[in-house]
Amino acid sequence: MNDRKTVQYEKVEDGYFDKRGLRRHARVWSLWALGVGAVISGDFFGWNFGLREGGFGGMLVATVVITVMYAGLCSSIAEMSPALPHTGGAYSFARTAMGPWGAYLTGLAENMEYILTPAVIVVAIGSYLGAIFGTPDWAEPIWWALAYGVFVGLNIFGVEASFRFTVVITFLALGTLAVFYVGAIGHFDLDRALDIEGPSRWFPHGWKGILGALPFAMWFYLAIEELPLAAEEAHDPVRDMPRGILYGLLTLVAAAFLTLVLNTAMAPGAAELSSSDEPLFAGFRTIFGDGIGSKLLAGIAVTGLVASFHTIIFAYGRQIYSLSRAGYFPRWLSVTGAKRKTPHVALLVGAGLGYAVALVIHALGSSHPVGAVLLNMAVFGAVISYVLQMLSFVLLRVKFPKLARPFKSPFGVAGAVIAMLIALATLVALFVVDPIYRMVVLGAAVWYALGLIYFALHARHRLVYSPEEEFAATYEREHG
Repeated sequence: MNDRKTVQYEKVEDGYFDKRGLRRHARVWSLWALGVGAVISGDFFGWNFGLREGGFGGMLVATVVITVMYAGLCSSIAEMSPALPHTGGAYSFARTAMGPWGAYLTGLAENMEYILTPAVIVVAIGSYLGAIFGTPDWAEPIWWALAYGVFVGLNIFGVEASFRFTVVITFLALGTLAVFYVGAIGHFDLDRALDIEGPSRWFPHGWKGILGALPFAMWFYLAIEELPLAAEEAHDPVRDMPRGILYGLLTLVAAAFLTLVLNTAMAPGAAELSSSDEPLFAGFRTIFGDGIGSKLLAGIAVTGLVASFHTIIFAYGRQIYSLSRAGYFPRWLSVTGAKRKTPHVALLVGAGLGYAVALVIHALGSSHPVGAVLLNMAVFGAVISYVLQMLSFVLLRVKFPKLARPFKSPFGVAGAVIAMLIALATLVALFVVDPIYRMVVLGAAVWYALGLIYFALHARHRLVYSPEEEFAATYEREHG
């Protein structure tokens, strides 16, 4: 797939990269917080829609399967990232392994994931805040706009403030979950988890329910793979990136199973929880009652959503920045501030796209929660990106065995192939399980196709030798 003859590179003006610089700040615990913070909202919202598809047993099996996928995925990324320490992340891996077309296919899929994931989370933020303050449903888009305004602004303000906030808010979110887990133990009742009607209490919808639960089980982990996007802002990405990714995954595995079991096996039970926009709030009401203390804890619970919202805004900003710096997206998107060195244009444009998609889904209406609909669209982009990243891992191992790899995946090619197969199964699930989800995922597929047309007709003739492109071209010339 090395197709340099089908693309053209243009010479850029002097000072092009000076206008597109980043500032190094992150160390291992900042990276750990970035990875955990990006995902932790999955314990507060989103995963519970999988109970509707598969029941408690189906969701439990789906979570085990998805955990295996992320073990293979994260170990593979932990190998590739220090070997290719560029802001492009997944796009960078694919560029070296598969050439410009493979790079764009991967980068565009990841871009969809990172644009849509904050939209999912902001819907949950609006729902939690609406429940706390008693605002009407029509006001939720106002909460969304306020959230985007505050956290895009924080990301623009500077990488130092952004990472410091990430560490603090991630610890607050984990502390909120710890309080919940301790309180939930005394209310554990397995019958509550098995109250969804069907031929089987554990698997009310059979094997199809397990398949349908896979996209929602991904919400416990989706976006931890964003960490390589911070490579050019980390002091020592070669040493710290693998540790940040793997420590983060271990943290998320523990949280995923504790949340799934304890939140489901208590009042109000799996049936009611399966359509709730505030599952953790429902659990806090059971533990502490409906008084002011419950609302205060729900307010604190918003920290988990804020942690992910803030960190994935960081991710889409860097992801758009890297693709536009190389010419795959319009180059003006990659300009950074002269003083703060943050990709402010990319951050603002990404926010506008995410908000617009959420607003359209909200206006159209559906029998399914808006967050669940957006979640499936985000998962569509994610699983395509995962398949292509695992393919990149395998090709890099085969084509460039001498590439310096400071960290090597303990699961090797087998782990990458297993992760790829599970990602493909999840992609199939998006199209075969639920007609409503299938319709919106087809909409996401059209978005993806339009992006490919843009590259085929325009962008492939105007690429730039950015660090990712320069490294790939040079390494292939010398070692290919």
